[in-house]
Amino acid sequence: MALPLALSGQDLIGQARTGTGKTYAFGIAMLQSIGKPRKNRKKPRGLVIVPTRELAVQVSEDLVTAAGKLGSRVLTVYGGRAYEPQIEALKAGVDVIVGTPGRLLDLVKQKHLDLGQITSLVLDEADRMLDLGFLPDIERIFKLIPAQRQTMLFSATMPGEIVSLSRKYLNRPTHVRAEHDSGEGETTPQVRQLVWRAHRMDKIEIVSRLLQAEGRGLTMVFCETKRACDMVAEQLDTRGFAVAAVHGDLGQGQREQALRAFRNGKIDVLVATDVAARGIDIDDVTHVVNYDCPTDDKTYVHRIGRTGRAGRTGISVTFVEWEELTRWKMINQMLGLEFAEPEETYSTSPHVYTELSIPEGTKGVLPHANRSRAGLSAERIEDLGETGRSRARGGRRRDEREERPPRTPRQRRRTRGGQPTEEVTAVDTPEVELMDSRRRPRKSEETPAIITTDEIEAAAEPRRTRTRTRVADQAPVREPAVEQAPVREQAPVREQAPAAVAEAEPSFLTPPPPPVRSEPERIVPASPFTVIFQSPDLATDDDDIAPSAASERQQQRRSRQRGNNNNNRRRAG
Repeated sequence: MALPLALSGQDLIGQARTGTGKTYAFGIAMLQSIGKPRKNRKKPRGLVIVPTRELAVQVSEDLVTAAGKLGSRVLTVYGGRAYEPQIEALKAGVDVIVGTPGRLLDLVKQKHLDLGQITSLVLDEADRMLDLGFLPDIERIFKLIPAQRQTMLFSATMPGEIVSLSRKYLNRPTHVRAEHDSGEGETTPQVRQLVWRAHRMDKIEIVSRLLQAEGRGLTMVFCETKRACDMVAEQLDTRGFAVAAVHGDLGQGQREQALRAFRNGKIDVLVATDVAARGIDIDDVTHVVNYDCPTDDKTYVHRIGRTGRAGRTGISVTFVEWEELTRWKMINQMLGLEFAEPEETYSTSPHVYTELSIPEGTKGVLPHANRSRAGLSAERIEDLGETGRSRARGGRRRDEREERPPRTPRQRRRTRGGQPTEEVTAVDTPEVELMDSRRRPRKSEETPAIITTDEIEAAAEPRRTRTRTRVADQAPVREPAVEQAPVREQAPVREQAPAAVAEAEPSFLTPPPPPVRSEPERIVPASPFTVIFQSPDLATDDDDIAPSAASERQQQRRSRQRGNNNNNRRRAG
């Protein structure tokens, strides 16, 4: 329905269920309007704006397939990878650009991309771009494109904000809606939907049994947060399933590696956030699991739309917790479903096995005999020159970990005065070797150094230690007797290499002198209870000593007693 209108050059608003071929509807019309490639095609003439990186890759692959006979060049630009390959492709010339709004504006700002010759513009999944906050970027892109153009908006759902945007920037658009009369949010009829009320701690057990159902193909598990994605993927990996995660905290190379492994069948379970719920078309997806309840009806429609595509059938299972029951009732009412009161379900409930065709006696761990998938590690990760984070916060999983190479021992070279010991002239001195062997054991052969008698005497002196006691209380220290070499035998050493002795620095046998610090004299009393500090006496001989509180009270008592005695005497007289 939309293809004849798009080929005629009219502005178009296309709305259809997910999996009905919206990409080819606008792709064929755009390639046909652009025509054969020009000789001078430095500036692109077709532009497709998508909300996510994964959708950009998929749309560009579909356009390349459709433009195989025309020879049109299609370039994909999105964030998370290096600018240089994209800039070089723009300099070589392209016909159609598929990208996200942020990277498109970055290239325009750097003056590597010129949108002055765009004749056809497509907004794919326009409602999702509105949810992600791309509306200001889209309006900025509209201002960079010529007014004489063809604009097409395609999405599975069309909220009121997108309709107002189309009225502002589209020229008398035609609204094509390939839906039934029951409503705009109608789900795919080929998908059998199951909604269960489950406990948070038991959902992973139900998923583990669901993944062992008969006839199950590829499965997508949707979570609400990135942390939940990592948790579910890690637990399924420990249970023996070939699983990978896709969310915003992963680098672009890892996200594309996971999607390639999922398409190629090296893994059969993909745990993702809503970043993979829009437009991702993968064959043989038989089951979709909403591990967390969707936030609204549009999210639910797009999630379960990953299965049952192009006439196939599929199964969707949605878990609703007790606190999410109100939210689900709103979704159920908006879509007109029959699951207002989900059935309470546990991993041991009999209807789980019957409705999903799970063999009796199946446990939550995949048997070793059924672990035939190659896993994520079998898919090569592509070096994209990423500009963002390279991996998830929780670290690599078990199959991604690599063993560390053995640590090479460090090679240390003995130096003296900043020069290797091989360059210093050495003379055999048996006396020095004898002293060196007494002081410390020698582990390896060392080149003997030229040492004078003064250095030997300085090395033989005992090192002074710092104590906290007074000098007067210290016991006299006896110096140990050290055998000194006779002067007659050391004289030839000085005569053999006088220049080396003069230029040599202090030997390693001589310990460096301790730093001299001027500290005040400390008073260390003999008893720890002795007062070591006394305030100076500032009183003079003429000053009276101030009485204490106790003495004042005693004086008051005495004066009272004297007054009482005087009164008694007067009364008696």
